[in-house]
Amino acid sequence: LGYGNGSFENQKRYSIGFYPQSVTVGDVNNDTRLDIVVANFGSNDVSVLLGYGNGSFENQTKYSVASNPQSVAIGDVNNDTRLDIVVANYYNNDVSVLLGYGNGSFENQKRYSVGSNPQSVAIGDVNNDTRLDIIVANWGSNDVSVLLQYNRGRITYEISLASGGGSSLRCVVIGDLNNDTNLDIILANYGTNNLGVLFGYGNASFENQMMLNTGMNSHPISIAVGEFNGDREMDIAVANHGTKHVDMMLGNGKGIFTIHTSYEIGFDSPPLVMASGDFNNDARSEIAIAYDGRDHVDIFVAYNHGSFETQTRYSVGSDPQSVAIGDVNNDTRLDIVVANRGSNDVSVLLGYGNDSFETQTTYLVGAYPQSVSISDVNNDTRLDIVVVNSWTDDVSVLLGYGNGSFENQKRYSVGSSPLSVAIGDVNNDTRLDIVVANVGSNDVSVLLGYGNGSFENQIRYSVGSSPTSVTVGDVNNDNRLDIVVANSGSNDVSVLLGYGNGSFENQTRYSAGSSPRSAAIGDFNNDTRLDVVVANLGSNDVSVLLGYGNGSFENQTKYSAGSNPISVTVGDFNNDTRLDIVVANLDSNDVSVLLGYENGSFENQTRYSVGSNPQSVAIGDVNNDTRLDIVVANVYSNDRSTVASC
Repeated sequence: LGYGNGSFENQKRYSIGFYPQSVTVGDVNNDTRLDIVVANFGSNDVSVLLGYGNGSFENQTKYSVASNPQSVAIGDVNNDTRLDIVVANYYNNDVSVLLGYGNGSFENQKRYSVGSNPQSVAIGDVNNDTRLDIIVANWGSNDVSVLLQYNRGRITYEISLASGGGSSLRCVVIGDLNNDTNLDIILANYGTNNLGVLFGYGNASFENQMMLNTGMNSHPISIAVGEFNGDREMDIAVANHGTKHVDMMLGNGKGIFTIHTSYEIGFDSPPLVMASGDFNNDARSEIAIAYDGRDHVDIFVAYNHGSFETQTRYSVGSDPQSVAIGDVNNDTRLDIVVANRGSNDVSVLLGYGNDSFETQTTYLVGAYPQSVSISDVNNDTRLDIVVVNSWTDDVSVLLGYGNGSFENQKRYSVGSSPLSVAIGDVNNDTRLDIVVANVGSNDVSVLLGYGNGSFENQIRYSVGSSPTSVTVGDVNNDNRLDIVVANSGSNDVSVLLGYGNGSFENQTRYSAGSSPRSAAIGDFNNDTRLDVVVANLGSNDVSVLLGYGNGSFENQTKYSAGSNPISVTVGDFNNDTRLDIVVANLDSNDVSVLLGYENGSFENQTRYSVGSNPQSVAIGDVNNDTRLDIVVANVYSNDRSTVASC
């Protein structure tokens, strides 16, 4: 049952027939409560479960149909204001029509021949005579059957529309795609890797099909239509069984579609069936996906709500390791700073405010820079750059002029093999300080700032084994910044509570996944207490540790990510006031987005392709559309990807 915000209660299960293959809902007994109808492929029947109107249902009543019912639809096919059932019978090459009595019971079936191996059925008035007709996609004969109703449920002769040799039709849906008030047919041509659109003339005849390519070996298997991008025109979503992703085909209301393979939603398992609906009451359609061989359903929120456009890539230095975002030239447009390990420099890309950027300007830093952060460390209202250099065991500070250019570096010693840097006022003197995670010496360095861009010598605190990431925040609500560290070698997180004077308590450690490489903090469950998320490189997941608000944390909850997740950050990507998680996956060359629920749990990941071996991820509104975008540093392609929110 849905909460109306895109999240749902735990499932309730009801017994039905054997090998259920298709389901639909409607009010079959005219009591204003929705009921469920299921086609049972293995037991050659349909199950009807009458609803009580409170989300619960009566036990099933079963009605016999023909051999191996594959698809079911309901509609009033005899114009008596009572819903009827139509079933496509795969091995009998026909459809069964069960006329309803209006009380939840049905007449015995009447059968009508269609093509070979009917796979999918839809109902609609395709000839504008106010009578519902039946449309069937036939897998075996590669065609579409249209059965017209001519007198209170009686069916006239079958009209056959060829879809093409080898098309192996898997799904049919109908809708008015070109705003001419005539229903059109949309087909999933599994065998020929495309969609077929047949525009209707309104008299039960149709144009020759228009092909919409879904890509080599895509094998489209299921279709949903809806208004996905906020323009009030009908769009098409298609689930591709072969390539395990969804393509969006955005309509202009005139029968023209733009194929957006860039709006790609990828899966770990082949999708099997898809449906659309407004699950979160945002007046836009979302899609629900069920998978082949999996025991769950995923909901994917519509554009403007956590979905992203295709990446745009810009060249930077050699072997980029870390990326940060901020307005370094005070023009109200976000800019990008990247630490390049192979070329021992940082790249600065000034933003135009429309998701495009100037060519990089580079500045020398120490040897093997691994992490970059930007903040105003000298209190002149201009952003400065801080970089940790792993091979020279120091940090570089580059003070900004406020026009996008920077002074030469000043360097400060830290521990052995520093790998990560964070900036914050840890001693409450209104001056920013630096905190560094040192992977070689198993500690963190704290460098207190003088407020003029220079820093005291380091103070070091022990943490776990091989600390790879550090962040700061007030995790115990005492108005003093604390330190959180991901320890890759000991598979845990260190929390060091701050005294507010620049010194810290000894660490407390909490278990995470295997080889945690990156940590971020935020309030994931809206309880005003900071929580921790960690990207676990070795276990291909993220750990979420909800905070008690006193500096201690619950045991981790883990969520799947891509292959070798190496960097994590958080932000509200779908503008629902709940924090979401984004992860850069090193070996799968993509980012995972996990949308957050209000209780601190998260949806299953949605993944978006980026460049080769993404190493670091940052977020910000780089195109000034009030929506967060994703910026990724890609190691082996020596560039950074911007994934803009739609």
